[in-house]
Amino acid sequence: MGKITRALQKATQESLHHMEKIIKIKEYEQMIVHKLKDSKLDARLVAYFDPKAVISEQYKILTTNILALNKGKPPKTIAITSSIASEGKTVSSLNLAITMSHATHKPRIILIDADLRKGQLLNYLGAPPRKGLSEFLQGQASLDEILFSLDDISHLSFIASGAVPANPAELLASKSMRELILSLRDKYNFVLIDTPPVIPVTDAVIIGSNVEGVLMVIKAGHTQRGMVSRAVELLAQAHSNIIGHVLTGVEYFIPEYIYRYL
Repeated sequence: MGKITRALQKATQESLHHMEKIIKIKEYEQMIVHKLKDSKLDARLVAYFDPKAVISEQYKILTTNILALNKGKPPKTIAITSSIASEGKTVSSLNLAITMSHATHKPRIILIDADLRKGQLLNYLGAPPRKGLSEFLQGQASLDEILFSLDDISHLSFIASGAVPANPAELLASKSMRELILSLRDKYNFVLIDTPPVIPVTDAVIIGSNVEGVLMVIKAGHTQRGMVSRAVELLAQAHSNIIGHVLTGVEYFIPEYIYRYL
């Protein structure tokens, strides 16, 4: 028995040693995506330009995890937010939306830019200014006027933030916003809402209380733990359902036996 035990211990150690042999892939090497397609989209939308990239695979895993929530009955309305600015929230929202639209069952996805203060959706899409959520909530545009899509991304629609209003928080807390979310929920398989960060303004907390799930984006080496805790606390006070976290700005450590298949 002693010899067998030692043999098993040795085999285990060798196996662990093999798995610990990793290849370090730095973020900047993965985020620089060569545009293989003629498109105005920002190169950081890696899920569009390079669906087989390491980062694209992570968004596929995120999509799979979302679809598996609640025993295959996932939340249909999801807000994407962060604690503070510059955590990669909008890039993550777009990559997730593109990945979800490529799912096998071809769900209909809509992504709303609900950052009525500093909306960046149109910039990442390379699209010109247009009426958006702000105008709709103020009764200055109809839903048909603010909905748009891109020819090169099927099954995915967008609503831009629109012009910066004088009262963004009040508009997002309005009955019109709640009714819009419910209406889009009936028309689309998933409604994704890109919101401002939680700490500086109350907008994300307002939206979080009116959707079925909230994804928190956290940038490694950038966001202090206390900020994340405070953001989670504020969302919890509004009875928001935090369904997961997305970590950005990381370095990837990929086991060699996995890397061979990438």
